[in-house]
Amino acid sequence: MDSAAGTTAAPLRIGLLGTGPWARNTQAPALAAHPGVELSGVWGRRAEAADALATAHGTRAYTGEEGIDALLEASDAVAFALPPDVQAPLAVRAARAGRHILMDKPVATTVEGARAVADAVAEAGVASIVFCTLRFAPETAAWIAEQAAVDGWFTARAQWLGSLYAEGSTSEYADSPWRREKGGLWDVGPHALSVLIPVLGDVEHLTAAPGPADTTHLILRHSSGASSTVTLGLSAPPGASGVEIEFRGEHGTASAPGWDGAETAFRGAVDALAETVRTGVPHACDARFGRHLTELLVAAETQARA
Repeated sequence: MDSAAGTTAAPLRIGLLGTGPWARNTQAPALAAHPGVELSGVWGRRAEAADALATAHGTRAYTGEEGIDALLEASDAVAFALPPDVQAPLAVRAARAGRHILMDKPVATTVEGARAVADAVAEAGVASIVFCTLRFAPETAAWIAEQAAVDGWFTARAQWLGSLYAEGSTSEYADSPWRREKGGLWDVGPHALSVLIPVLGDVEHLTAAPGPADTTHLILRHSSGASSTVTLGLSAPPGASGVEIEFRGEHGTASAPGWDGAETAFRGAVDALAETVRTGVPHACDARFGRHLTELLVAAETQARA
């Protein structure tokens, strides 16, 4: 698969759509520092925010509808740091323009939105990556591959509890309207599922129930015959927060290691996008996988609300 600009040599020109905390703290620094990437510009809905972030990383700012088209024209690929249902139609637009796409999770919060992205990527023949942190952080990516190569898993447990909305929280991510509306199921659920599915197989049966505040509990039956339980939330007391993922089977127990932050993981996602552009071989964590995650989360949300 050639890049949108043809078979020109590296660096891969990647534009960034979004100027919020995620863009400022993770994506812009990772793109600007990546040796194989040229940060081709930053687009934001607020001109002053786009100017500030672009200036900080030595690139050009874009805003408005015409700015989206201009950034696409200046780029081989685009990365998204936008709310999911803003991201989805812009990802479709980028794919139809022949640009490769590096999306945040979830791709969209509706099946229709996620399906439109996956269809546009397939029709355009562009590369796509969905940034599920643990699939690209070096420590956890290697660990997931090791567990996927082992047979005989019996069950698994994933618990991802944040304290974003706990009393006294000062996190700037708490100001995100879509996170407050959709809760931990949608924000951290993709991370947990992106670890369980490659090891235990696809989810064949799902049961969901609500817990305290925004907490959601899932029971999953996988195609391998194994089962898993998942607890997700963003409102746990600080003393109760944390991430634990564990597999149990014929060969014993395996627990997920820690990882070195989101920026390092995002650089891994950029590497994966570049490799897909170079080889034409789709990554397992692509737009199709993003669509499937949305399908599972919609099913879980429907059950939990009922």
